Amino acid sequence: MTKKAVVVKNMSVKFDDFYAVRDISFDVSRGEIFGFLGANGAGKTTTIRVLCGLLPASSGVVIVDDVLFFQGRENEVKKKVGYMSQRFTLYDDLSVKENFDFAAALRNLTKKQYLEQRKKLLEFIGFDRNLRVVVKNLPAGLKQQIALCVALLHNPKIIFLDEPTAGVAPRARLNFWKLIKKLAKDGKTIFVTTHYMDEAENCGRIALMRDGRLIEIDSPENLKQKVFGDSLYRLRPRKKNPKMPDLDLLDMWQPYGASYHLHFKDGVRVAKYLSDLKSDWEISQVSPSLEDVFIKLVEEQNK
Repeated sequence: MTKKAVVVKNMSVKFDDFYAVRDISFDVSRGEIFGFLGANGAGKTTTIRVLCGLLPASSGVVIVDDVLFFQGRENEVKKKVGYMSQRFTLYDDLSVKENFDFAAALRNLTKKQYLEQRKKLLEFIGFDRNLRVVVKNLPAGLKQQIALCVALLHNPKIIFLDEPTAGVAPRARLNFWKLIKKLAKDGKTIFVTTHYMDEAENCGRIALMRDGRLIEIDSPENLKQKVFGDSLYRLRPRKKNPKMPDLDLLDMWQPYGASYHLHFKDGVRVAKYLSDLKSDWEISQVSPSLEDVFIKLVEEQNK
């Protein structure tokens, strides 16, 4: 067994003349929480479907849990990974028990394997309701947790989560990430796509996708330092119609609530310039968010 759970080299996915994913390369270590970020249409779901054996790559090398993909071998991977889509992959009109029964039959689990794993997973999420409750009658956050359990029923080493917190309340999102961290601590490899930048702070490394291309990959802290260093500022207006900064000196000027985030181009005498703005603006140095990082990287791509 290698140390890498996933290896992707120069992978592209093409539909007729359209590239959904173009020439991306990355790897994921075993036991890592790996975040795959980008706006809708960036290529996240297409990539995750290839890695789960649900869609063939047009070109490149794909290895998942030591299985090198080529014609027919994708089915081997389906048995070894767990997959949860943003729609939670549950049948709303079935009970919780029936959803588990169906998943166990698909995975060809023995009755003993099934019952032991189901008990373990329901204890893991603290489920204390009747198993015969119909799924559509459950709160969204609990549905989400049940869907995770169903994806884990065959005890996979690698779990692919595609926008798993889309459409659920903030508290449910927080609770779900607590479960993800527990799984990683127990040795599971987590590959998660999300467009929530705050959630990505929980990942060991993140890959940023745009228009089917991989534009950056690193830990959240390294990305912030690489893109901004220690020179991101927040400006909040002291009065109406404040004197505006010279945008020609900036490579970032982004609204942020009632204030703005500002970053200077190289070579600007920052201290002197900021002192000229103090009469109109409250100025403070701030730590960049991943949203700041993503916006700046996209702006650089647009130049």
